Amino acid sequence: MLQPSTIQLLRFPFSYFLMPVYWFALSFVQDINWPRAILIFVLLHVLLYPSSNGYNSYMDRDEGSIGGVANPMQPTRQLFYVTVWMDVAAFLLSFLITPSFAAAMLCYIICSRAYSNRYIRLKRFPVIGYLTVIVNQGALVFCMVYYGAAVNSAAQPIPWLPAIAAAFLIGGFYPITQVYQHEADAKDKVTTISMLLGKRGTFLFCAAMYAVAFGLLFVYFQQQRQVSRFMILQLFFIPVIIFFLRWLIQVWKDASRADFKRTMQMNVIAGTCTNLAFIVLLILDQVG
Repeated sequence: MLQPSTIQLLRFPFSYFLMPVYWFALSFVQDINWPRAILIFVLLHVLLYPSSNGYNSYMDRDEGSIGGVANPMQPTRQLFYVTVWMDVAAFLLSFLITPSFAAAMLCYIICSRAYSNRYIRLKRFPVIGYLTVIVNQGALVFCMVYYGAAVNSAAQPIPWLPAIAAAFLIGGFYPITQVYQHEADAKDKVTTISMLLGKRGTFLFCAAMYAVAFGLLFVYFQQQRQVSRFMILQLFFIPVIIFFLRWLIQVWKDASRADFKRTMQMNVIAGTCTNLAFIVLLILDQVG
């Protein structure tokens, strides 16, 4: 039987916040192989992301709030074994997509382990750790979904501007998830990109990353003569921008407002709005 701590620290709900990259990539696939697309969804959100979360929690043994969990339990050895089996299952099942998809899956798993592992610990380096996250969770996952879900991937070259934009979208999301953990990370001898920037600097940096991401998307949609779809995206992001700016003003006046509660509120709003935005684009592509 799975122990309560194992189930909690796999943090399945946190996959919701990473889900926009999946819908984003799928919305660019011209001819979707739906059985493979569904399998990819399961591999990413039920196996890969929770396994990565669980392994990170096993290595960190957090005592304070972490992404999606206000009061984390202490991990047991069972959590480690479960994450190993989940990674193995994700890798082997990936061959049902394509061998190249399996290779990309293995790359993600290795990078995720290197990020958290106590002997390698890429997360203790602010820039290297940050780049590891945004390249894998953003650009790599975009390419995996785009090629893996296509009926004929060889016939459709990857849209590089959206793939790079996916990395910048994760780049704008990720530091915010670290903004309330500075003391805990410092105690663990980890220097995150958010610690390097400071709390105020984190907000400005994330705003800049989102601006770059949407700038790239504007260029892409303009090239494709689909500016109307870019405008649809902007409509869905209005609640995100409003909450972000209000929170930024609060933090500017009082740094303690950069806390777990508001971070999770931001994650829920941003995750919901971006998921809906990209699902709407996907539906428009399918009925258009």
